[in-house]
Amino acid sequence: MTIVDPRDGSRRPDMSIETRGGRIVATTAFPGPAVSGLRVVDGEGRYAVPGYNNMHTHVLQEERSELFMATMLREGTTGMRQMAGPDEVLRRRAQNRLSLGPRTPALLTMPGAILMPFNSPTIGRVRREISRQKALGADFIKLIMVERDVFFAAVSWAHAQGLTIGGHLPPSVSPGEASDAGYDFLEHLGTSANIWIETSSDRAALRAAADTSLALPNALGYVPFAEQLFGSPFVTKLTATTLLNPALSDRADNIPVLQQALNTFDDGAARDLARTFLKNSTWQTPTLSRLRTEYRMDAPEYTDHPRLRMLSPQVRKDYQTTRTKFLDLPAQRRDAYHQYYDTAVTFVGILHEEGVPIMTGTDGPGGNPGQDLRSEFRELASAGLAPLDVLRATTTVPASFLGRSDRMGAIDAGMRADLLLLDNDPLTSVENLMDISAVVNAGHYTTAAELDQTIDRLLASEEDA
Repeated sequence: MTIVDPRDGSRRPDMSIETRGGRIVATTAFPGPAVSGLRVVDGEGRYAVPGYNNMHTHVLQEERSELFMATMLREGTTGMRQMAGPDEVLRRRAQNRLSLGPRTPALLTMPGAILMPFNSPTIGRVRREISRQKALGADFIKLIMVERDVFFAAVSWAHAQGLTIGGHLPPSVSPGEASDAGYDFLEHLGTSANIWIETSSDRAALRAAADTSLALPNALGYVPFAEQLFGSPFVTKLTATTLLNPALSDRADNIPVLQQALNTFDDGAARDLARTFLKNSTWQTPTLSRLRTEYRMDAPEYTDHPRLRMLSPQVRKDYQTTRTKFLDLPAQRRDAYHQYYDTAVTFVGILHEEGVPIMTGTDGPGGNPGQDLRSEFRELASAGLAPLDVLRATTTVPASFLGRSDRMGAIDAGMRADLLLLDNDPLTSVENLMDISAVVNAGHYTTAAELDQTIDRLLASEEDA
């Protein structure tokens, strides 16, 4: 087989790989030394690459998590960063009760509860919440929306506790300010109009005109049991379509600011922001596949997407309701959302050109079809990333982000035995990254056909339930 090394883009033909105990113990010229008792897999004509990493997933919160993790493994995902860790999930992990193993991607890292007005309305409360999450075993802190002073206090306190912090951006904090303050990573480009105001040639006027209030009032933090109420099944059902497409909750009077920001997108301002991210090591997981399902939800391929059958009947119904609402939006608003997505693709290309580290993530599985790694690879390619760049975004860059380059992200002795066998050269086409014939997950070899059988079995059991 040919070993592809994403670190330098080299190909090493006629190689063999020996694994033992979930680790790679040797890579040698073929044929390697005969070792009795080892299973031998013929890799002739195939390409070996490190296993892929989905750095933004919510699969452990999914109703059909076993099915979705099987599909993740089938698309080559051997490592995942879970992006929400309610207390119960953290406790289950501490007790080794998450049902993870050779048939699922490895859990690389996870946060505690997301910082919101419910749990972090004040500086004192956000510090206590971060300390509480650390005590529960959170690996990092994820923030979505808090007041401006609370945001900066959260960044400082998380770092003081030895934790990284990142996620979304509150509307009152610009991407440049967040980066300069040490915000470690941005997901989905920060969400909302914030990043487009920063990259506009008319940003001063737009900042003055933008609504910087929180989508959820900060006063919720003072309402007893507010967090439990908003997590209840009744409220979750009421907010299901908003979670599937947050754009539907945008206030109509915010759209003109967004439209003006997009119309005045400035390449120079965008590059200035990218250089700020690079200077401050603000890592990016743009989740383009997720943004596409949100801002181009009317695309024809989402009408009857093949992955819809993976969703439960209720989630499938919620998705169709959400898509209908999007289709019913005024044409001008949908055009603005289309422009949002196209500008996001352009900006990701600029981030890449300026050297900002980009990681693959889908925000899925979720209730929107198209939140899968194949779609993410394609969207990153459309942003201008070459096949090697996409391979790095899912292997070496996540390894570097996690400080684990000595054990993941490449095929070398001492590395975790997570690798894929591909039928075609992954450096010549991004599509070849998904020509997977077998997955080796922590040393466990499974063919693509066997994984397909597992998925079919799980689908059938869900449909019979």
